[in-house]
Amino acid sequence: MGKKEGMDLSLEGEKVILVPYMDSHVLNYHHWMQNPSLLQSTASEPLSLLQEYQMQLSWSQDSNKETFIVLDKDLVVGDFLHGQPHLEAMVGDVNIFMNDLDDPHIAEIEIMIAEPNSRGKGLGKESVMMMMAFAIEKHGINVFQVKIGESNEASINLFKKLGFVQTSHSNIFKEVTLEFQVTEPKNKEMLNLIGTVIKHTHT
Repeated sequence: MGKKEGMDLSLEGEKVILVPYMDSHVLNYHHWMQNPSLLQSTASEPLSLLQEYQMQLSWSQDSNKETFIVLDKDLVVGDFLHGQPHLEAMVGDVNIFMNDLDDPHIAEIEIMIAEPNSRGKGLGKESVMMMMAFAIEKHGINVFQVKIGESNEASINLFKKLGFVQTSHSNIFKEVTLEFQVTEPKNKEMLNLIGTVIKHTHT
């Protein structure tokens, strides 16, 4: 399999640039995922560096997943060049999974701002909104879900501010599920966001 169509574009907002997850990002990503608190907040298992490279390759080919690395625009050195990893500005990632076989228009979304100095700046909020706009446009998604550890109040509050509503709570997994229904007004709002905030930069 070759790379997906989405691998040839970046999404540029006011505060962040979302770029495809490239193999040159893997070493930094692997370093983040050695942090126990990040592993816990993302419900992830620690992987070896080789496994991380294999994961990056599988994500780049998986049509049911979209993943972007979050760049903090304040940290980009020089002009942003599409196709370059800009490791100096790499601060997190944002993903969507479309794994509901009964409804291809449902996507689960994840956001991680791994670098402490880039938290509290609104990067997570903008990254999620841009990813949702991208998912609505490219995949016709009309329901977004997020699963968050019940102790991660900052993340829960972020999604509630974006209009997500809690739909369930799992005592077993110690997590809550929140959901966002893309109504017609919300759809227009998100599509307007594409026109005003996001620039598609093709190679």
